[in-house]
Amino acid sequence: MLVGDSGVLVVDTQTAPASEKLLAAIRSISPKPISYIVNTNGRSDAIGGNAALAKAGPTRPNRSPIQAGLGGNVEAKTTIVAHESVLNRLIATPGIAPEAWPTETFFEDSHEIFFADEAVQVFHEPAAQTDGDSIVFFRRSDVIATGDLFMTTGYPFIDAAKGGSINGVIDALNRIIDIAIPDHKVQEGGTMIVPGHGRLCDEQDVIEYRDMVTIVRDRVQYMIGKGRSLEQIKAAKPTLDFDPRYGSTSGAWTTGMFIEQIYRDLTKKK
Repeated sequence: MLVGDSGVLVVDTQTAPASEKLLAAIRSISPKPISYIVNTNGRSDAIGGNAALAKAGPTRPNRSPIQAGLGGNVEAKTTIVAHESVLNRLIATPGIAPEAWPTETFFEDSHEIFFADEAVQVFHEPAAQTDGDSIVFFRRSDVIATGDLFMTTGYPFIDAAKGGSINGVIDALNRIIDIAIPDHKVQEGGTMIVPGHGRLCDEQDVIEYRDMVTIVRDRVQYMIGKGRSLEQIKAAKPTLDFDPRYGSTSGAWTTGMFIEQIYRDLTKKK
């Protein structure tokens, strides 16, 4: 979140059940209205709290902004920013209320917001996790919010049905690396990287993650070139040396699913 004299800008709003806790955390820092929400993607853990937090947005000049609680002031209005692909997919998804939809979209490579004396750049990363992913760069603060394009807790999720691809993920990681600048003395520190899940990082952490994803992709590509089937590739364990840190055999996104998606991506007809 970015806090200014007139309001607050929030990157992603977690899931709907977490709305109360999220707003309470915001209110522990600032009582100002939530002026902007920037969604880095259209998944439930990024847009789930949009409708609830938007109720804590700016009101008419002669009305007091909501100071605490989710409230129900119909005149509160928060600008929700996302790539137009996010809006298109949310509209097509049953059960997601219009109140959660982005109210300001962009279709170019980037979108700019000047808020709280800070230049905020939103960069679209096409065909990465989905076709609507973005990263958010706070220029003065030198902070990058990556959404789920980078995380320290697992292999990158790729939703092929929504336009995602392994090479798009690598391109997005390279964009983050291009923007970030380390402390020249130790090549650590410098630009702060806020991942979608996990601990705070710097550029070197993203480089290591990018290298890991690239190595796994290249191993799968090599075995495809040797005529190996998907089952043979999975049996060869191309992620073996990275599994202790990123691997998972259960949950919504497993190591096997990651390998399968890379295989399908690299073998599909162009």
